[in-house]
Amino acid sequence: MRHGQQAMPAVEGLSEVKLDALLDYLFTHDRALGAERAQSRRSGDFNFVRTENRKLKDHEGYPGSKPPWGTLTALDLNTGRIRWRVPLGEEPELIARGLPPTGTPNFGGPVATAGGLVFVAGTKDRLIRAFDSATGEELWRYELPFVASAPPATYEIDGRQYLFIAASGGGTLRRYDERVRAGDAFLAFALPD
Repeated sequence: MRHGQQAMPAVEGLSEVKLDALLDYLFTHDRALGAERAQSRRSGDFNFVRTENRKLKDHEGYPGSKPPWGTLTALDLNTGRIRWRVPLGEEPELIARGLPPTGTPNFGGPVATAGGLVFVAGTKDRLIRAFDSATGEELWRYELPFVASAPPATYEIDGRQYLFIAASGGGTLRRYDERVRAGDAFLAFALPD
């Protein structure tokens, strides 16, 4: 709580009283809190153990929940409504079995352009994709040498727009799937005139 761990940031501004109340709730809310237990908690006899963050997976190693396991979603900021949502990422083995795209756990935000494109990577399948910002239709994809778990960047030189992405294998994504390989590559693409 005070220092954060992995992708979870620290919680700031929590007094000792509020922290004790939160911990009491988290560890005892489903049991009657007896005076003996409350005294034990306050006396420092309550032990905490840091363990590995385990992921719920099925018998084949896929996420143990109903797909999609990753999505790209466009919100209309004027209405607060979802304009479109598409699965983000594919499991090639499941596509080969004839299943529709499931999405994959992903890390790495999108970048939107003034020309109506949304570029995003960060999926286990190592693809960077371009979507139509109005419809969510996938317009382009390119297989990267490694997972890119950071948002792409876009820039302009002499009136031509470029896209840049760093692909390193996604350290955070490797915790979800040990098959994600580490590496280092930088790629730049020129958008058509």
